[in-house]
Amino acid sequence: MITKIKASDRHFSDLGWLQTYWLFSFDNYYDPSNVQLGALRVFNDDVVKPGKGFPTHSHREMEIVTVVLSGEITHEDSTGNREVIKAGEVQRMSAGSGISHSEFNRGAAPVHLYQIWIYPGTPGLDPGYEQRDFSSAPTLNRLRAVASGQGISDALTLHADATIYLSTLESGNSIRFETNPSRRVFIYLTSGDMGVDEVRLETKDQARIEPDGTLTLEAYDDTNFILIDIPARD
Repeated sequence: MITKIKASDRHFSDLGWLQTYWLFSFDNYYDPSNVQLGALRVFNDDVVKPGKGFPTHSHREMEIVTVVLSGEITHEDSTGNREVIKAGEVQRMSAGSGISHSEFNRGAAPVHLYQIWIYPGTPGLDPGYEQRDFSSAPTLNRLRAVASGQGISDALTLHADATIYLSTLESGNSIRFETNPSRRVFIYLTSGDMGVDEVRLETKDQARIEPDGTLTLEAYDDTNFILIDIPARD
């Protein structure tokens, strides 16, 4: 089963310094029918103004992945990490038994990023951090894993049975994604026009999928998207 959610149906919050679409219940937005998909708990599409950001706050028991699309954001945490995450880079922070961090846009331009939270497979892990530049990684007409707990090489390590893929699919091209009913699949279009088993998605649309088997992704226009493969979870 494929559930399509149109771009216009996303929850939008404008905090002045932050313009954000919360695709699942988050902060003061709560919808009991929209809490998570499988082990995927949060997907936020954020734009942060220069000189602004998220002050120090804490997390536990969550794998948090940040994908920077444009601009840059500075991360600092309680384990001593201080890193600038730039466009094309992906960060994985394992909150584990507890971590505090802040994220500020210290650049001259707005930063556009996706923040993704996935429940870990094992509780009580030590906090951890990893970051990598994927700006030159091949994503054209293929799925490129950028974070995974499924043993995929050259991806950041997730402590979860999940994989986050990025792709640029040229018009007229298609990809098949092997899956099964024990999984859930989330797709979000950064830009473009694509069919998922003939369910049509356009820019900023999302698909939440309880698959029967192999999915076919076909581009009707040049399309950039993110696909998250996660285990089913009550």
